[in-house]
Amino acid sequence: TDGPAPGPRGRPAVEAANITKRYGSTLALDNVGITVVDGETHALVGRNGAGKSTLVAVLTGLQTPDSGTVRFNGEAAPSTSDRDAWRRVVACVFQKSTIIPSLSIAENLFLNRQQTTSAGLIGWRSLRARAQAMLDEWGIGVDVRDLAGPLGVEQRQMVEIARALSFGARFIILDEPTAQLDPQGIERLFGRLRALQEQGVTFLFISHHLEEIFQVCQTVTVFRDARHILTAPVADMTQAQLVDAMTGDATTLTADQGSSAVSHGEPVLKVRDLTAAGLYDAVSFDVRAGEVVGITGSGGSGRIAVAETIVGLRSADSGRVDVGGVVPKPGSVPAAIGAGIGFVPRDRHAQGYVPALGVAENATMTMGPRMGKGGFINIRRRDEFARGLMRELSIVASGPEQQVQSLSGGNQQKVVMARALATNPKVLVLMHPTAGVDVRSKETLLQAADRLRGQGAGVLIVSDELEDLRPCDRVLVMLHGRVFKELPRGWSDVDVVAATEGIGSDHE
Repeated sequence: TDGPAPGPRGRPAVEAANITKRYGSTLALDNVGITVVDGETHALVGRNGAGKSTLVAVLTGLQTPDSGTVRFNGEAAPSTSDRDAWRRVVACVFQKSTIIPSLSIAENLFLNRQQTTSAGLIGWRSLRARAQAMLDEWGIGVDVRDLAGPLGVEQRQMVEIARALSFGARFIILDEPTAQLDPQGIERLFGRLRALQEQGVTFLFISHHLEEIFQVCQTVTVFRDARHILTAPVADMTQAQLVDAMTGDATTLTADQGSSAVSHGEPVLKVRDLTAAGLYDAVSFDVRAGEVVGITGSGGSGRIAVAETIVGLRSADSGRVDVGGVVPKPGSVPAAIGAGIGFVPRDRHAQGYVPALGVAENATMTMGPRMGKGGFINIRRRDEFARGLMRELSIVASGPEQQVQSLSGGNQQKVVMARALATNPKVLVLMHPTAGVDVRSKETLLQAADRLRGQGAGVLIVSDELEDLRPCDRVLVMLHGRVFKELPRGWSDVDVVAATEGIGSDHE
Protein backbone atom coordinates (compact mmCIF):
# COMPACT_ATOMS: atom_id res chain seq x y z
CA THR A 1 0.00 0.00 0.00
CA ASP A 2 2.33 2.70 -1.31
CA GLY A 3 1.41 6.36 -1.29
CA PRO A 4 1.08 9.15 1.24
CA ALA A 5 -0.04 8.33 4.74
CA PRO A 6 -3.10 10.10 6.04
CA GLY A 7 -2.35 13.32 7.86
CA PRO A 8 -3.50 14.30 11.34
CA ARG A 9 -7.24 14.76 11.70
CA GLY A 10 -8.31 18.31 11.03
CA ARG A 11 -5.83 18.80 8.21
CA PRO A 12 -7.29 19.07 4.70
CA ALA A 13 -7.17 15.83 2.75
CA VAL A 14 -8.14 17.77 -0.38
CA GLU A 15 -8.48 21.46 -1.16
CA ALA A 16 -9.99 22.76 -4.39
CA ALA A 17 -10.00 26.55 -4.70
CA ASN A 18 -11.38 28.98 -7.29
CA ILE A 19 -12.21 26.21 -9.77
CA THR A 20 -13.76 27.37 -13.05
CA LYS A 21 -14.54 25.03 -15.94
CA ARG A 22 -16.27 25.71 -19.25
CA TYR A 23 -17.40 23.34 -21.99
CA GLY A 24 -17.89 25.59 -24.98
CA SER A 25 -20.51 28.16 -24.01
CA THR A 26 -21.59 26.15 -20.94
CA LEU A 27 -20.19 27.27 -17.60
CA ALA A 28 -19.98 24.00 -15.66
CA LEU A 29 -18.15 25.37 -12.58
CA ASP A 30 -18.05 29.05 -11.64
CA ASN A 31 -15.19 29.83 -9.24
CA VAL A 32 -16.13 27.07 -6.78
CA GLY A 33 -14.18 25.52 -3.95
CA ILE A 34 -14.36 22.67 -1.47
CA THR A 35 -12.16 21.55 1.43
CA VAL A 36 -12.52 18.03 2.82
CA VAL A 37 -10.88 17.50 6.20
CA ASP A 38 -8.87 14.34 6.79
CA GLY A 39 -10.87 11.53 8.38
CA GLU A 40 -14.34 12.98 7.75
CA THR A 41 -17.20 12.06 5.44
CA HIS A 42 -18.13 15.20 3.55
CA ALA A 43 -21.39 15.42 1.54
CA LEU A 44 -21.69 17.17 -1.80
CA VAL A 45 -25.30 17.83 -2.83
CA GLY A 46 -27.11 19.73 -5.55
CA ARG A 47 -29.70 19.22 -8.25
CA ASN A 48 -28.78 17.86 -11.66
CA GLY A 49 -26.62 20.37 -13.50
CA ALA A 50 -25.29 21.91 -10.29
CA GLY A 51 -21.69 20.99 -11.19
CA LYS A 52 -21.09 17.94 -8.99
CA SER A 53 -19.94 15.61 -11.79
CA THR A 54 -17.60 18.23 -13.23
CA LEU A 55 -16.01 18.75 -9.82
CA VAL A 56 -15.50 14.98 -9.47
CA ALA A 57 -13.79 14.94 -12.89
CA VAL A 58 -11.47 17.73 -11.73
CA LEU A 59 -10.74 16.08 -8.36
CA THR A 60 -9.85 12.77 -10.06
CA GLY A 61 -7.65 14.32 -12.75
CA LEU A 62 -9.98 13.45 -15.63
CA GLN A 63 -10.53 17.13 -16.42
CA THR A 64 -8.19 20.10 -16.08
CA PRO A 65 -9.89 23.23 -14.75
CA ASP A 66 -9.64 26.44 -16.75
CA SER A 67 -8.52 28.14 -13.56
CA GLY A 68 -8.07 27.27 -9.90
CA THR A 69 -5.97 24.85 -7.88
CA VAL A 70 -6.31 21.36 -6.36
CA ARG A 71 -4.14 20.11 -3.50
CA PHE A 72 -4.00 16.75 -1.72
CA ASN A 73 -2.57 16.59 1.81
CA GLY A 74 -1.07 20.05 1.28
CA GLU A 75 0.71 19.16 -1.98
CA ALA A 76 -0.21 20.22 -5.50
CA ALA A 77 -2.24 17.72 -7.54
CA PRO A 78 -0.26 15.48 -9.92
CA SER A 79 0.08 16.13 -13.62
CA THR A 80 -3.03 14.96 -15.49
CA SER A 81 -0.84 12.58 -17.54
CA ASP A 82 0.41 10.72 -14.44
CA ARG A 83 -2.53 8.41 -13.75
CA ASP A 84 -0.63 6.29 -11.20
CA ALA A 85 0.10 9.39 -9.13
CA TRP A 86 -3.60 10.29 -9.15
CA ARG A 87 -4.54 6.75 -8.06
CA ARG A 88 -2.25 7.15 -5.05
CA VAL A 89 -4.17 10.18 -3.78
CA VAL A 90 -7.79 9.81 -4.88
CA ALA A 91 -10.28 7.26 -6.19
CA CYS A 92 -13.92 7.40 -7.21
CA VAL A 93 -16.46 4.59 -6.87
CA PHE A 94 -19.05 5.35 -9.54
CA GLN A 95 -22.66 4.11 -9.80
CA LYS A 96 -21.59 1.94 -12.73
CA SER A 97 -19.17 -0.67 -11.44
CA THR A 98 -15.72 -0.99 -13.00
CA ILE A 99 -15.29 -4.54 -11.69
CA ILE A 100 -14.65 -7.09 -14.48
CA PRO A 101 -17.14 -9.95 -13.87
CA SER A 102 -15.15 -12.69 -15.65
CA LEU A 103 -12.06 -12.21 -13.47
CA SER A 104 -11.55 -13.34 -9.90
CA ILE A 105 -11.73 -10.83 -7.05
CA ALA A 106 -7.95 -11.09 -6.58
CA GLU A 107 -7.37 -10.37 -10.29
CA ASN A 108 -9.64 -7.35 -10.10
CA LEU A 109 -7.76 -6.01 -7.09
CA PHE A 110 -4.36 -6.23 -8.76
CA LEU A 111 -5.28 -5.79 -12.42
CA ASN A 112 -2.17 -4.75 -14.37
CA ARG A 113 -0.17 -4.84 -11.12
CA GLN A 114 0.46 -8.58 -10.86
CA GLN A 115 3.91 -9.39 -9.44
CA THR A 116 5.85 -11.93 -11.48
CA THR A 117 8.41 -14.58 -10.64
CA SER A 118 11.97 -14.63 -11.96
CA ALA A 119 10.63 -16.73 -14.83
CA GLY A 120 8.17 -13.97 -15.80
CA LEU A 121 5.11 -15.84 -14.56
CA ILE A 122 2.42 -14.43 -12.27
CA GLY A 123 2.84 -15.59 -8.70
CA TRP A 124 -0.78 -16.54 -8.13
CA ARG A 125 -0.36 -17.87 -4.59
CA SER A 126 1.36 -14.68 -3.46
CA LEU A 127 -1.16 -12.46 -5.29
CA ARG A 128 -4.13 -14.23 -3.69
CA ALA A 129 -2.53 -14.07 -0.25
CA ARG A 130 -1.93 -10.32 -0.58
CA ALA A 131 -5.47 -9.77 -1.84
CA GLN A 132 -7.06 -11.79 0.98
CA ALA A 133 -4.96 -10.04 3.61
CA MET A 134 -6.05 -6.66 2.23
CA LEU A 135 -9.75 -7.54 2.28
CA ASP A 136 -9.43 -9.01 5.77
CA GLU A 137 -7.66 -5.84 6.97
CA TRP A 138 -10.57 -3.68 5.79
CA GLY A 139 -13.22 -6.12 7.03
CA ILE A 140 -14.54 -7.15 3.59
CA GLY A 141 -15.68 -10.76 3.94
CA VAL A 142 -15.31 -12.33 0.49
CA ASP A 143 -13.05 -15.07 -0.90
CA VAL A 144 -10.59 -13.56 -3.39
CA ARG A 145 -10.55 -16.79 -5.43
CA ASP A 146 -14.22 -16.35 -6.37
CA LEU A 147 -15.27 -14.79 -9.67
CA ALA A 148 -16.37 -11.16 -9.31
CA GLY A 149 -19.48 -11.63 -11.48
CA PRO A 150 -21.80 -13.03 -8.77
CA LEU A 151 -20.91 -10.28 -6.25
CA GLY A 152 -23.79 -8.13 -5.04
CA VAL A 153 -23.78 -4.35 -5.37
CA GLU A 154 -22.50 -3.86 -1.81
CA GLN A 155 -19.65 -6.32 -2.28
CA ARG A 156 -18.62 -4.80 -5.62
CA GLN A 157 -18.49 -1.37 -4.02
CA MET A 158 -16.32 -2.61 -1.16
CA VAL A 159 -13.96 -4.41 -3.55
CA GLU A 160 -13.61 -1.17 -5.51
CA ILE A 161 -12.90 0.72 -2.29
CA ALA A 162 -10.30 -1.90 -1.32
CA ARG A 163 -8.68 -1.59 -4.75
CA ALA A 164 -8.44 2.17 -4.29
CA LEU A 165 -6.91 1.72 -0.84
CA SER A 166 -4.36 -0.73 -2.25
CA PHE A 167 -2.92 2.07 -4.41
CA GLY A 168 -2.41 4.15 -1.29
CA ALA A 169 -5.35 6.52 -1.73
CA ARG A 170 -7.00 7.55 1.51
CA PHE A 171 -9.46 9.97 -0.10
CA ILE A 172 -12.36 8.23 -1.83
CA ILE A 173 -15.30 9.78 -3.70
CA LEU A 174 -18.56 7.82 -3.51
CA ASP A 175 -20.94 8.76 -6.34
CA GLU A 176 -24.53 7.80 -5.43
CA PRO A 177 -23.35 4.66 -3.57
CA THR A 178 -26.83 3.78 -2.26
CA ALA A 179 -28.71 4.12 -5.57
CA GLN A 180 -29.03 0.35 -6.08
CA LEU A 181 -29.11 -0.80 -2.45
CA ASP A 182 -32.06 -1.82 -0.31
CA PRO A 183 -32.40 -0.29 3.20
CA GLN A 184 -30.52 -3.16 4.85
CA GLY A 185 -27.70 -2.84 2.31
CA ILE A 186 -27.50 0.90 2.95
CA GLU A 187 -27.13 0.32 6.69
CA ARG A 188 -24.35 -2.23 6.12
CA LEU A 189 -22.55 0.15 3.75
CA PHE A 190 -22.76 2.98 6.27
CA GLY A 191 -21.36 0.72 8.98
CA ARG A 192 -18.37 -0.14 6.79
CA LEU A 193 -17.81 3.52 5.91
CA ARG A 194 -17.73 4.46 9.59
CA ALA A 195 -15.22 1.68 10.29
CA LEU A 196 -12.99 2.84 7.42
CA GLN A 197 -13.31 6.42 8.60
CA GLU A 198 -12.03 5.36 12.03
CA GLN A 199 -8.99 3.93 10.24
CA GLY A 200 -8.20 7.26 8.60
CA VAL A 201 -10.07 7.04 5.29
CA THR A 202 -11.70 10.25 4.06
CA PHE A 203 -14.85 10.26 1.91
CA LEU A 204 -16.62 12.71 -0.36
CA PHE A 205 -20.20 11.43 -0.38
CA ILE A 206 -22.45 12.43 -3.29
CA SER A 207 -26.11 11.60 -2.85
CA HIS A 208 -29.60 12.75 -3.82
CA HIS A 209 -31.00 11.45 -0.53
CA LEU A 210 -30.67 14.02 2.21
CA GLU A 211 -31.66 11.65 4.99
CA GLU A 212 -28.46 9.70 4.27
CA ILE A 213 -26.39 12.89 4.60
CA PHE A 214 -27.60 13.29 8.16
CA GLN A 215 -26.84 9.64 8.96
CA VAL A 216 -23.26 9.37 7.74
CA CYS A 217 -21.72 12.81 7.02
CA GLN A 218 -20.15 15.44 9.25
CA THR A 219 -19.98 18.33 6.76
CA VAL A 220 -22.12 19.25 3.75
CA THR A 221 -21.41 21.42 0.70
CA VAL A 222 -24.20 22.62 -1.61
CA PHE A 223 -23.71 23.51 -5.28
CA ARG A 224 -26.38 25.25 -7.37
CA ASP A 225 -26.16 26.34 -11.00
CA ALA A 226 -22.38 25.73 -11.15
CA ARG A 227 -21.76 27.84 -8.02
CA HIS A 228 -20.77 27.07 -4.44
CA ILE A 229 -23.70 28.01 -2.19
CA LEU A 230 -22.64 26.90 1.29
CA THR A 231 -20.48 24.59 3.38
CA ALA A 232 -21.60 23.86 6.94
CA PRO A 233 -21.51 21.21 9.67
CA VAL A 234 -24.36 18.76 9.13
CA ALA A 235 -25.33 19.13 12.78
CA ASP A 236 -26.05 22.83 12.19
CA MET A 237 -28.38 22.24 9.19
CA THR A 238 -31.96 21.04 8.83
CA GLN A 239 -33.29 19.17 5.81
CA ALA A 240 -35.48 22.16 4.94
CA GLN A 241 -32.44 24.47 4.94
CA LEU A 242 -30.58 22.13 2.60
CA VAL A 243 -33.53 21.96 0.21
CA ASP A 244 -33.75 25.76 0.22
CA ALA A 245 -30.04 26.01 -0.58
CA MET A 246 -30.38 23.54 -3.45
CA THR A 247 -33.43 25.19 -5.02
CA GLY A 248 -32.83 28.89 -4.39
CA ASP A 249 -35.24 31.22 -6.16
CA ALA A 250 -37.00 28.24 -7.77
CA THR A 251 -38.87 27.67 -4.51
CA THR A 252 -41.50 30.20 -5.55
CA LEU A 253 -42.47 28.26 -8.68
CA THR A 254 -45.43 25.91 -8.51
CA ALA A 255 -47.30 23.56 -10.77
CA ASP A 256 -50.11 26.12 -11.08
CA GLN A 257 -47.85 28.10 -13.43
CA GLY A 258 -48.15 25.28 -15.94
CA SER A 259 -51.15 24.38 -18.05
CA SER A 260 -54.68 25.10 -16.82
CA ALA A 261 -56.57 22.41 -14.98
CA VAL A 262 -58.96 20.30 -17.04
CA SER A 263 -61.47 17.65 -16.09
CA HIS A 264 -60.26 14.06 -16.23
CA GLY A 265 -62.08 11.02 -17.56
CA GLU A 266 -61.65 7.31 -16.93
CA PRO A 267 -58.17 5.79 -16.65
CA VAL A 268 -56.52 5.25 -20.04
CA LEU A 269 -53.41 3.70 -18.44
CA LYS A 270 -53.41 1.36 -15.46
CA VAL A 271 -50.09 0.16 -14.07
CA ARG A 272 -50.45 -2.59 -11.49
CA ASP A 273 -47.74 -4.02 -9.20
CA LEU A 274 -44.92 -3.77 -11.75
CA THR A 275 -41.82 -5.44 -10.33
CA ALA A 276 -38.41 -6.06 -11.87
CA ALA A 277 -35.60 -7.30 -9.64
CA GLY A 278 -33.03 -4.60 -8.94
CA LEU A 279 -34.99 -1.92 -10.84
CA TYR A 280 -38.42 -1.29 -9.30
CA ASP A 281 -40.84 -2.97 -6.93
CA ALA A 282 -44.67 -3.05 -6.77
CA VAL A 283 -45.23 0.14 -8.76
CA SER A 284 -48.93 0.98 -9.30
CA PHE A 285 -50.67 4.09 -10.62
CA ASP A 286 -53.30 5.31 -13.12
CA VAL A 287 -53.28 8.02 -15.78
CA ARG A 288 -56.74 9.33 -16.67
CA ALA A 289 -58.00 10.74 -19.94
CA GLY A 290 -57.02 14.41 -20.11
CA GLU A 291 -54.53 14.08 -17.24
CA VAL A 292 -50.79 14.77 -17.21
CA VAL A 293 -48.91 12.71 -14.62
CA GLY A 294 -45.23 13.14 -13.85
CA ILE A 295 -42.74 10.59 -12.55
CA THR A 296 -39.50 11.86 -11.12
CA GLY A 297 -36.69 10.68 -8.87
CA SER A 298 -32.92 10.46 -8.78
CA GLY A 299 -30.76 8.39 -11.12
CA GLY A 300 -31.26 5.08 -9.31
CA SER A 301 -34.94 5.58 -8.48
CA GLY A 302 -36.24 3.29 -11.24
CA ARG A 303 -38.32 5.93 -13.03
CA ILE A 304 -36.86 5.31 -16.51
CA ALA A 305 -37.07 1.53 -16.14
CA VAL A 306 -40.79 1.81 -15.30
CA ALA A 307 -41.43 4.03 -18.33
CA GLU A 308 -39.48 1.68 -20.61
CA THR A 309 -41.56 -1.22 -19.33
CA ILE A 310 -44.81 0.61 -20.09
CA VAL A 311 -43.75 1.30 -23.71
CA GLY A 312 -42.39 -2.22 -24.32
CA LEU A 313 -38.65 -1.47 -24.29
CA ARG A 314 -38.19 -3.91 -21.37
CA SER A 315 -40.19 -6.54 -19.48
CA ALA A 316 -41.21 -6.71 -15.84
CA ASP A 317 -40.85 -9.85 -13.74
CA SER A 318 -44.46 -9.44 -12.62
CA GLY A 319 -47.35 -7.00 -12.75
CA ARG A 320 -49.18 -5.66 -15.78
CA VAL A 321 -49.85 -2.64 -17.95
CA ASP A 322 -53.42 -1.97 -19.16
CA VAL A 323 -54.06 0.56 -21.95
CA GLY A 324 -57.77 1.30 -22.30
CA GLY A 325 -58.67 -2.29 -21.49
CA VAL A 326 -55.92 -3.82 -23.64
CA VAL A 327 -52.95 -5.59 -22.02
CA PRO A 328 -50.10 -5.45 -24.57
CA LYS A 329 -47.54 -8.23 -24.79
CA PRO A 330 -44.74 -7.40 -22.30
CA GLY A 331 -41.45 -6.31 -23.81
CA SER A 332 -42.93 -5.58 -27.24
CA VAL A 333 -42.84 -2.04 -28.62
CA PRO A 334 -45.15 -2.93 -31.56
CA ALA A 335 -47.69 -4.37 -29.09
CA ALA A 336 -47.52 -1.24 -26.95
CA ILE A 337 -48.01 1.01 -30.00
CA GLY A 338 -50.86 -1.20 -31.20
CA ALA A 339 -52.56 -0.86 -27.83
CA GLY A 340 -52.47 2.93 -28.10
CA ILE A 341 -49.15 4.09 -26.63
CA GLY A 342 -46.99 6.73 -28.24
CA PHE A 343 -43.62 7.53 -26.70
CA VAL A 344 -40.47 9.60 -26.83
CA PRO A 345 -37.55 7.51 -25.49
CA ARG A 346 -34.84 8.83 -23.21
CA ASP A 347 -32.09 8.54 -25.83
CA ARG A 348 -33.35 9.91 -29.14
CA HIS A 349 -30.06 9.05 -30.88
CA ALA A 350 -30.17 5.34 -30.00
CA GLN A 351 -33.92 4.69 -29.86
CA GLY A 352 -35.71 7.67 -31.37
CA TYR A 353 -34.99 7.84 -35.09
CA VAL A 354 -33.07 6.37 -38.03
CA PRO A 355 -30.44 9.03 -38.83
CA ALA A 356 -30.10 8.43 -42.58
CA LEU A 357 -33.85 8.36 -43.24
CA GLY A 358 -35.90 11.48 -43.97
CA VAL A 359 -38.29 13.36 -41.72
CA ALA A 360 -41.35 11.77 -43.36
CA GLU A 361 -39.96 8.22 -43.17
CA ASN A 362 -39.17 8.62 -39.48
CA ALA A 363 -42.39 10.41 -38.56
CA THR A 364 -44.63 7.78 -40.23
CA MET A 365 -42.61 4.72 -39.24
CA THR A 366 -45.41 3.40 -37.01
CA MET A 367 -48.20 4.08 -39.50
CA GLY A 368 -47.68 0.98 -41.69
CA PRO A 369 -50.75 0.08 -43.82
CA ARG A 370 -52.29 3.55 -43.41
CA MET A 371 -49.63 4.96 -45.72
CA GLY A 372 -50.44 2.67 -48.68
CA LYS A 373 -51.90 -0.60 -49.93
CA GLY A 374 -50.51 -4.02 -50.75
CA GLY A 375 -47.32 -3.43 -48.84
CA PHE A 376 -46.41 -0.32 -50.87
CA ILE A 377 -46.05 3.18 -49.43
CA ASN A 378 -47.94 5.99 -51.12
CA ILE A 379 -45.15 8.58 -51.10
CA ARG A 380 -47.49 11.51 -51.78
CA ARG A 381 -49.81 10.50 -48.92
CA ARG A 382 -46.87 9.92 -46.58
CA ASP A 383 -45.22 13.26 -47.36
CA GLU A 384 -48.48 15.19 -47.01
CA PHE A 385 -49.14 13.57 -43.63
CA ALA A 386 -45.57 14.41 -42.57
CA ARG A 387 -45.94 18.04 -43.66
CA GLY A 388 -48.93 18.34 -41.35
CA LEU A 389 -46.83 17.08 -38.42
CA MET A 390 -44.00 19.41 -39.44
CA ARG A 391 -46.37 22.39 -39.31
CA GLU A 392 -47.87 21.29 -36.00
CA LEU A 393 -44.47 20.91 -34.35
CA SER A 394 -42.65 23.73 -36.21
CA ILE A 395 -40.02 21.32 -37.54
CA VAL A 396 -37.46 23.33 -39.48
CA ALA A 397 -36.36 21.24 -42.50
CA SER A 398 -35.98 21.76 -46.24
CA GLY A 399 -38.78 19.23 -46.76
CA PRO A 400 -40.10 15.85 -45.63
CA GLU A 401 -37.24 14.11 -47.45
CA GLN A 402 -34.40 15.78 -45.48
CA GLN A 403 -32.33 13.31 -43.47
CA VAL A 404 -32.93 13.60 -39.73
CA GLN A 405 -29.21 13.38 -38.95
CA SER A 406 -28.72 16.78 -40.63
CA LEU A 407 -31.26 18.54 -38.39
CA SER A 408 -30.54 20.42 -35.18
CA GLY A 409 -31.02 18.62 -31.86
CA GLY A 410 -34.30 20.38 -31.18
CA ASN A 411 -35.71 19.47 -34.60
CA GLN A 412 -34.56 15.86 -34.22
CA GLN A 413 -36.50 15.65 -30.96
CA LYS A 414 -39.55 17.14 -32.68
CA VAL A 415 -39.34 14.37 -35.34
CA VAL A 416 -39.36 11.79 -32.53
CA MET A 417 -42.39 13.54 -31.04
CA ALA A 418 -44.04 13.55 -34.48
CA ARG A 419 -43.68 9.78 -34.68
CA ALA A 420 -45.18 9.45 -31.18
CA LEU A 421 -48.18 11.62 -32.16
CA ALA A 422 -48.70 10.08 -35.62
CA THR A 423 -50.86 7.21 -34.37
CA ASN A 424 -53.09 9.53 -32.31
CA PRO A 425 -52.25 7.60 -29.11
CA LYS A 426 -54.45 7.11 -26.08
CA VAL A 427 -51.38 7.46 -23.86
CA LEU A 428 -48.27 9.57 -24.57
CA VAL A 429 -45.15 8.65 -22.58
CA LEU A 430 -42.37 11.25 -22.64
CA MET A 431 -38.96 10.38 -21.14
CA HIS A 432 -36.78 13.46 -20.62
CA PRO A 433 -38.58 15.07 -23.56
CA THR A 434 -36.65 18.36 -23.56
CA ALA A 435 -33.10 17.07 -22.93
CA GLY A 436 -30.57 18.86 -25.11
CA VAL A 437 -33.04 21.15 -26.90
CA ASP A 438 -33.40 24.93 -26.97
CA VAL A 439 -36.02 26.88 -25.04
CA ARG A 440 -38.36 27.42 -27.99
CA SER A 441 -38.28 23.72 -28.90
CA LYS A 442 -39.05 22.84 -25.28
CA GLU A 443 -42.16 25.02 -25.43
CA THR A 444 -43.28 23.45 -28.72
CA LEU A 445 -42.85 19.90 -27.42
CA LEU A 446 -44.71 20.50 -24.16
CA GLN A 447 -47.47 22.42 -25.95
CA ALA A 448 -47.96 19.45 -28.30
CA ALA A 449 -48.40 17.17 -25.29
CA ASP A 450 -50.89 19.62 -23.79
CA ARG A 451 -52.92 19.65 -27.04
CA LEU A 452 -53.07 15.86 -27.04
CA ARG A 453 -54.31 15.73 -23.46
CA GLY A 454 -56.94 18.32 -24.42
CA GLN A 455 -58.22 15.75 -26.95
CA GLY A 456 -58.70 13.17 -24.19
CA ALA A 457 -55.38 11.32 -24.15
CA GLY A 458 -53.37 10.67 -21.00
CA VAL A 459 -49.80 11.98 -20.78
CA LEU A 460 -46.99 10.55 -18.65
CA ILE A 461 -43.88 12.75 -18.33
CA VAL A 462 -40.85 10.99 -16.85
CA SER A 463 -38.05 13.41 -16.05
CA ASP A 464 -35.82 14.88 -13.36
CA GLU A 465 -36.13 18.37 -14.88
CA LEU A 466 -38.57 20.58 -12.99
CA GLU A 467 -39.50 22.49 -16.16
CA ASP A 468 -40.60 19.23 -17.80
CA LEU A 469 -42.85 18.52 -14.83
CA ARG A 470 -44.48 21.95 -14.73
CA PRO A 471 -47.56 20.89 -16.83
CA CYS A 472 -48.27 17.89 -14.58
CA ASP A 473 -51.49 17.63 -12.60
CA ARG A 474 -49.71 15.45 -10.08
CA VAL A 475 -46.21 14.06 -9.68
CA LEU A 476 -45.13 10.64 -8.43
CA VAL A 477 -41.70 10.66 -6.79
CA MET A 478 -39.79 7.37 -6.90
CA LEU A 479 -37.07 6.37 -4.46
CA HIS A 480 -35.14 3.09 -4.49
CA GLY A 481 -37.52 1.52 -6.99
CA ARG A 482 -40.79 2.41 -5.23
CA VAL A 483 -43.31 5.24 -5.39
CA PHE A 484 -42.20 7.23 -2.36
CA LYS A 485 -44.65 10.13 -2.50
CA GLU A 486 -47.46 11.52 -4.64
CA LEU A 487 -47.65 15.29 -4.95
CA PRO A 488 -51.08 16.70 -5.97
CA ARG A 489 -51.59 19.71 -8.22
CA GLY A 490 -50.18 22.86 -6.64
CA TRP A 491 -46.86 21.22 -5.75
CA SER A 492 -43.85 23.53 -5.49
CA ASP A 493 -40.28 22.91 -6.58
CA VAL A 494 -39.35 22.53 -2.92
CA ASP A 495 -41.94 19.75 -2.57
CA VAL A 496 -40.45 17.84 -5.51
CA VAL A 497 -36.83 18.29 -4.49
CA ALA A 498 -37.54 17.35 -0.86
CA ALA A 499 -39.36 14.16 -1.88
CA THR A 500 -36.60 13.29 -4.37
CA GLU A 501 -34.15 13.56 -1.49
CA GLY A 502 -36.25 11.14 0.58
CA ILE A 503 -38.04 13.61 2.85
CA GLY A 504 -41.69 13.05 3.77
CA SER A 505 -42.92 9.64 2.64
CA ASP A 506 -46.63 9.01 2.07
CA HIS A 507 -46.09 5.63 3.69
CA GLU A 508 -44.59 6.65 7.01
